[in-house]
Amino acid sequence: MAERLVNIYTRFERFWHWAQALLIFVLMFTGLGLHGMHHLLYFGQAVTLHTIAAVALMVLWVFAIFWHLTTGTWKHYVPRLEGLWKMVRFYGYGVFKCEPAPYHKGYWRKHNPLQVLAYLSLKLVLFPLMWVSGIAYLTYNFWQPGTADASWKLELIANAHLISGYLIASFVVLHVYLLTVGHFFEHLRPMVTGVEKVDLSPEEEAYLEADEPYRLKG
Repeated sequence: MAERLVNIYTRFERFWHWAQALLIFVLMFTGLGLHGMHHLLYFGQAVTLHTIAAVALMVLWVFAIFWHLTTGTWKHYVPRLEGLWKMVRFYGYGVFKCEPAPYHKGYWRKHNPLQVLAYLSLKLVLFPLMWVSGIAYLTYNFWQPGTADASWKLELIANAHLISGYLIASFVVLHVYLLTVGHFFEHLRPMVTGVEKVDLSPEEEAYLEADEPYRLKG
């Protein structure tokens, strides 16, 4: 394995990451306001801003899904068991003992096995639950008339939306916390510049030198 500086995150990937982060924070802020956790916005303002941010995030996700499928980036999210227990042990114990991370990022494997499972849960479970419950909540006045037990169903939808929101917020908090493991700015910089030091296999290095030499930065 050769350690090289590689432009591993494309412009769109970085734009998607930061735009998604901004919209999630807007949704968290307005959502807390709607539940009376703060009074920095009027209720109507919070509803409008929350809805706009939600629609913008869904549009962003449509483009992101298309990008993942057409570029083959979806392969980074294929789950695997190899090395999973090592990462669980590292985050649960080793990190507090200053042990070296058991996983080194590669060009064709950006995420460690535990990250893959976390991102899959977010993308395939929590976000879909958020979208479905949010749309059902927003369109309540359209499907409610003539619906039996509409109030019970609305309460179920509201709770599903709230729980998924808190779980996504927990993911964000944990995600930011893990940036502090090691050197904060070293973890943050690649998502700004796109460049990170990664381990390249001979096959990866040969591929980049032949087909994408502009990605190699050192």
